[in-house]
Amino acid sequence: METLDKFDIAILRELQADARLTNAELAQRVGLSAAPCWRRVRALEEAGYIKGYHAEIDRHKIGLGVLAFVRLDADRNSGDVTRELEEAIRRLPEVVACHYISGTGTFELQVVSRDLASFSRFAREVLINLPNVGDLHTSFSLGEVKASSALPLGHLRGGNA
Repeated sequence: METLDKFDIAILRELQADARLTNAELAQRVGLSAAPCWRRVRALEEAGYIKGYHAEIDRHKIGLGVLAFVRLDADRNSGDVTRELEEAIRRLPEVVACHYISGTGTFELQVVSRDLASFSRFAREVLINLPNVGDLHTSFSLGEVKASSALPLGHLRGGNA
């Protein structure tokens, strides 16, 4: 599967909006019959366009009221020590996203916590003690303006998607 057609793009758009659609509902929304729609979904999964299906959980409802953005500066940015740090970060459930960044810093982490006191403990006891960490710089979310995992698809098929 090298290129996406209008049906593939429509399937991706609909599944991003509601991954709980039945195949029959999805097929009806994208203008296909059920069997071809199911085959296309399977092909999109196998080709890696669809990586998985997840429930979106309200972090506030489960008691994770703090969202922190932590810029982590590594002491050295060389192969083995950077990989060791990456692996350590991947193992931390409090870190919900991590990006290798350009500019000042090495990594930008999104960290969730119950409250400021528990974040402070996590930063002092865990983050600063990760291998090869030089320094931490933290900013806190004061409120979400937009939080979406849906990707824009308009650039596919000449912007008509």
